[in-house]
Parts: sequence; structure tokens; C-alpha cells
Amino acid sequence: MKSWRISSIRPDNVSAVLAALCVLTALAAVLSMCLGAVSVAPGEIIPALAGEQGSAAARIVRYARLPRTCACLLAGAALAVSGAVIQSVLGNPLAAPNIIGVSSGAGLGAALCGALAPTVVMAAPIAAFGGALAAVLLVLLIAEKTGASKLTLVLAGVAVSGMFSAATDAVVTFVPDALTGYSDFRIGGLDNVAMHRIIPAFWVILIAMVLIFSLSGELDILLLGTDAAQSLGLRAKPLRLALLALAAALAGAAVSFSGLLGFVGLIVPHIMRRLLGEDSLPLLAGCALGGAAALTLCDLLARLLFAPYELPVGIVLSLAGGPFFIWLLLRQRGGRVHD
Repeated sequence: MKSWRISSIRPDNVSAVLAALCVLTALAAVLSMCLGAVSVAPGEIIPALAGEQGSAAARIVRYARLPRTCACLLAGAALAVSGAVIQSVLGNPLAAPNIIGVSSGAGLGAALCGALAPTVVMAAPIAAFGGALAAVLLVLLIAEKTGASKLTLVLAGVAVSGMFSAATDAVVTFVPDALTGYSDFRIGGLDNVAMHRIIPAFWVILIAMVLIFSLSGELDILLLGTDAAQSLGLRAKPLRLALLALAAALAGAAVSFSGLLGFVGLIVPHIMRRLLGEDSLPLLAGCALGGAAALTLCDLLARLLFAPYELPVGIVLSLAGGPFFIWLLLRQRGGRVHD
């Protein structure tokens, strides 16, 4: 199997790149806490986080900026790692949670949860995971039945995404309160997120991240191809399904509080492959940091671009991601991904 993937850079550069990504992520978080319709001085952040209640800056940080920043970091990391796993497992550079229907499936799960069990704390991320996993399995089934080419997989994902989106519209039509701020949910936005919505998703994302990182060695073997992996004693098909399920859990948990954010899971893994190469462990770490920083900076841009008015961050991501996806299609010579 000829790989579409990019050759690894020198190992001594990996540590420097990861360190730079850590600094960038921390800087993005600080800027997100400081900047907005009302600016907060960096020196006011620590007292606010330590429990100071008296000042307006403390209230802004604790009840508005902190949940939003945490949501950006968490959703960005989850979507980027999910995209990296999906691309690697499927061997398809065009795959991403929003493109192959994973995000739409998660959205349907979140809508059904809001309609049927709106008061159950852990229900939203679990229901979103169930919808995302159903979308993955349906896309794989369609692709296998029709000849599992890489372009067929993407087209099947587009079709499944349309069906799940229509089902979500139907749920919201019958139960308008199923998704609070449905238009923002469809676009993707983090302006009204609260900590009580993030915490349940955090545990799902944490568990899925730990499991994915623990399987990074097996993922490296899987990338050698099915025959090579099986000759080394690896059960390739169950591992693929397990990794796709974990990727669905990451995307589903992120969608449960951020809405249908697009293109983080497409753009960030491609950039990280150019910076870090193909070894799974540094690639996944780079995607987690890069995704967190990218979404936080995009949200900050959406917040400041037309201040005091705010754009949903999903609009900024789509404006950046749409041309990137077209470039990828053109790069694949009319859709023929190199096998």
C-alpha cells in the first residue's frame, strides 16, 4: 500500500515543535482570558481564578472567559485528535469528523438527548458519542458495499451527514427546546457555554484521549497495512473499530457543548504531519496542542474581528477550512487519493 502520508522530520525537531506548541497554546489561553468586549489585564486573571469576587474583572473571568477558554481548548484538542485518528485509520487525507458525518451524527444524538432526557447530566456527551459512532459505522458499511475507495468513503460521509442533519432538524421541529440556540449549534459557537456543560464532556474526552494515546504503538503498526499488521500478530479489524469508536467519542463529546464545528479535524492533522511526521505518539500530542491553540485563536478572532459584535467561531473555521478542503481535492488530482 503506497501511503499518502508525509515523511517524518528529524526526531530532534519533535521536542522543539511540541515545546513551541505548548507555548502557543498557553499564550492563546491567556489572550482568550484577557481580550474581548471588555479587556482584562493579565495581572487580574490569577486573583479572579483564586476566588476574588469583588471586581467586575473577576466576574468576567470566572463566569464568561474561563468557561469559554476551557471549551475552546477542550473541543479543539478533541476534534483535532479525532481527525488525526480517522485519517490514519481510514488512510484518507480527506476524512475528518465533519466531512464523513461524525459531527452530524453527534448532533443528532445531542438533539435526541435534549428532547428525551434534558436533565440527565452525563446524557449529552454519551448520546452524542452514540450518534457519532452510528454515523461512522453507517459510512463504513456503505463504503464497503459500494467498493471502499477513498473518494467513495467521503461521498458516503456527505450523504450520511445530510441524513443525520435532516433528522436533527426534524427533532428540533417537534421539540424546539431540544437544542438551546439551535442556529448557533448548527454553525458552531462557544459564546454561551457554561462549565456545567463542559465537565461531563471533559471526562469522556479524557478517557478517550488516554486510550488513544495508549494505542499509539498499535496505530503505528496498523499504518503498515492490514497484511503486515496481521503478520505481526495485530488484529487489524477490531483495532480499527476500536480506534474509530474512540475518535467518535472525542468528536461526540466536543459537539455536545460546542456545536457542529467544522474543519479543525481536517486542517490541524495535516499541519501537524508536516511539522512532526507520521509517528503516532508525537503526532497525536501535536494535534491535541495544535487543535486547542487553533480553535482558541479562531474564537478570539471571531470575538474581536467586528467588536463589539461577535461572529460564531464556526463561520471563521468554515471560511478557512473550505478553501483548504478544495486545495486538498485539487492536490489529489481530481479526487484520486494516492493508494
